[in-house]
Amino acid sequence: MIDERSAGAVVFYMEDNSEPEYLLLHYSAGHWDFPKGNIETGENEKQTATREIQEETCITDVEFLDGFRMKVEYKYRHGKKLVRKEVVLYLARAHTRKVILSHEHIGFAWRKFDDAMQQLTYLNAKNLLSSAKKYLQQRSFAYR
Repeated sequence: MIDERSAGAVVFYMEDNSEPEYLLLHYSAGHWDFPKGNIETGENEKQTATREIQEETCITDVEFLDGFRMKVEYKYRHGKKLVRKEVVLYLARAHTRKVILSHEHIGFAWRKFDDAMQQLTYLNAKNLLSSAKKYLQQRSFAYR
């Protein structure tokens, strides 16, 4: 079995105290998920998340919210090999809605919570989004 480690973020955009909109990426494999990718040698998790957001969306100005870090684990097949994957995800506020997609994706959408829940493909992504929403509600602070 191979082990892979990735990092990424639930990225949201919010004006003043309006309802947040979450960024979903349409991967070429067909699923909808959050920006993420493999941790490269010498990077920590947040550096990877920052790089992946920038590479996949061209968004360079994100603010990570302290205290939100979730880990998702799953297995998938790569050819005949079983891969055990661990993905660490943060919660990041984008200061723009402008997205320029990388070649890895075939689409994107900014969605409010209910629509995002409908559009996300995997249960672990939906659980992550629910946790992100709860985190934001519990810390109803004024956004800068």
